[in-house]
Amino acid sequence: MTQVVDGKKLAEEVRAEVRERVAKLEDGPPCLSAVLVGENPASGIYVRNKRRACEATGIRSIQIDLPESTSEASLVKEVERLNADPSVHGILVQLPLPDGINPYRVTGAIRPEKDIDGLHPENVGKLVAGLPGLYPNTPLGILHILDRFEVPIEGRSAVVIGRSEIVGKPTAFLLLHRHATVTLCHSRTRDLPERVREADILVAAVGRAKMVQGSWIKPGSAVIDVGMNRVDGKLCGDVDFDGALGTAAVLTPVPGGVGLMTVAMLLRNTVRAFELQHGVTDA
Repeated sequence: MTQVVDGKKLAEEVRAEVRERVAKLEDGPPCLSAVLVGENPASGIYVRNKRRACEATGIRSIQIDLPESTSEASLVKEVERLNADPSVHGILVQLPLPDGINPYRVTGAIRPEKDIDGLHPENVGKLVAGLPGLYPNTPLGILHILDRFEVPIEGRSAVVIGRSEIVGKPTAFLLLHRHATVTLCHSRTRDLPERVREADILVAAVGRAKMVQGSWIKPGSAVIDVGMNRVDGKLCGDVDFDGALGTAAVLTPVPGGVGLMTVAMLLRNTVRAFELQHGVTDA
């Protein structure tokens, strides 16, 4: 029997934990500043959802809207202003950015201890080395789901499909640090179905609708679907959900799964950033 993950329920559990931590902070509340460049409708929705989530947990939220014509230099200058503001504890620059702006230069300009997306090279290095730091939110959400459903990780075979900097690679390292045997695959991997069939834990984050077929799934495995694709006006993941149902032991739906956990972990990262800036290193 497949346990279908209720992302809304899990996210609310994390938010309740965040609310409790925020209430106990002596010098709080933490403050998240979200920078939105241009008028990308999807980005606007994402930022508004993050703001509402912050407000619901007691985190102060500031949204900075910049025009589409903003130059890279001007955006970096805005980031540097937020870096210098002691009342701002987390900085989020919503991606994608307009053409002509190098996202790596922008994310690299954020101070590591305020980088709640975990994209600064220093935080990436800490992730690779297994040192404490701020890590990307979606991979943290994936690990939280596995732990919440008591999925064994140590010594198990984990297959991650997708090699992005924000999901695939960091997820692979987090699983590796938990002593899984990790195979990092992508759209050009040969014999992909055979590799997936060996996976006790499968993370699909390649961005191709229903690419992973039910016949690929190992019986009793945990299948985490990070894909967000639109087919005939409806959202679906990278995994054929109906095909995996009944074979996987744990399965995340799209929508209603990992995406909700991503926002919840962003809230947790914001509190962690606040703690780091106030000398709390062992929380």
